[in-house]
Amino acid sequence: MAGLDAFGTQLQRGNGAGPEVFTAIANVTDITPPALERETIDVTTHGSPDQWREHIGGLKDGGEVSIDINYDPRLHDTLVADLDDSNPRSYKVVWPGTLGDWSFKAILKGFEPEAPHDDKLAASLTFKVSGKPVLNPGI
Repeated sequence: MAGLDAFGTQLQRGNGAGPEVFTAIANVTDITPPALERETIDVTTHGSPDQWREHIGGLKDGGEVSIDINYDPRLHDTLVADLDDSNPRSYKVVWPGTLGDWSFKAILKGFEPEAPHDDKLAASLTFKVSGKPVLNPGI
């Protein structure tokens, strides 16, 4: 069978204490996990074989994580307060069932609420990953 059901995926936020305790962010409707990237450095020379460009790997970046939520100020305004914190906080994307998780440190960099006259309160949050994510395989 190809494909896995994403239903039940969570973004969990650490409490910043030791040992770290993680709690799922409530009412998440969509999660975009970290987009891992690596820069490339062009090392092409006049002697590169057959005039093909040559590259080596440069710095890596954990990218960003974004979520959409059914916004409830009573549940989510503690997240908004993270905009005032310059220190990265621990987060985890927890895959459904026994598929494992991705843990990382991140800074909340964007919070965009919306309150349309004909729909629910909603918000989009964007987190910038700081450092190397840890990919914990499931079973």
